[in-house]
Amino acid sequence: MTALSAAIAAAGYVSLPGEAARAAFDPAGRALAGEAWARFAASWDDLRPDGFMADGGRYRLRRHATYAAAPGGPIARAPHAPHFQAVAHNPLNGGVERWFEPVEPAIGEGPAMTALLEGARAVFDALSPGAAWHIEAHQFRIEARPEEAGQPTPEGMHRDGVDHVLVMLVGRENVEGGVTGIEIDGRQEASFTLQGAADAVLLDDRRVKHGVTPIRPIDPARPGHRDVLVLTFAAR
Repeated sequence: MTALSAAIAAAGYVSLPGEAARAAFDPAGRALAGEAWARFAASWDDLRPDGFMADGGRYRLRRHATYAAAPGGPIARAPHAPHFQAVAHNPLNGGVERWFEPVEPAIGEGPAMTALLEGARAVFDALSPGAAWHIEAHQFRIEARPEEAGQPTPEGMHRDGVDHVLVMLVGRENVEGGVTGIEIDGRQEASFTLQGAADAVLLDDRRVKHGVTPIRPIDPARPGHRDVLVLTFAAR
């Protein structure tokens, strides 16, 4: 975790292949592997349509949860609350309280989510010492159809308006595209594709903008989708 914190402090972000992410966040190999991971990944099959898409898109499904952590204290799930982003950070869908269906308790308090929340917090605590965290978890499924590309970030290159972000790929099925771009001070710093399960990127949202290119089905006769977990950490 110290190495990850140092990499983010130096570059503003760090990307991890799935094997490295699992080693960092689940060194015992029990939370992000085997049956625990299978149950976690299967929960993306039970997300709900996002009813707040100002572009009229039908391609995004999601669930949402909030957590809180005082300095040195445990991470605890908080009462269900709306997601809000300022228009400055999300010019497409910002400026309104958006209520989404909650992450199911068995997933939101399960071993995989717990390992990722605690691991990400350990990394981000080193970057923001003494922070009291407001944490949000977003399960996203972006669908791709022949007549409608899926837009992982329809708002384009953006900041989330928090302090730190973890994005982890849960799975991809029959899609091409979905290239993650990293921008700092208006310059493209990197681009890469989260391709395999548990591939991840951790960001300093105060310094870095990020975005993901559209996805399209490889075989137009079959459905396609891209599933990710996004954890945001805002110091309070």
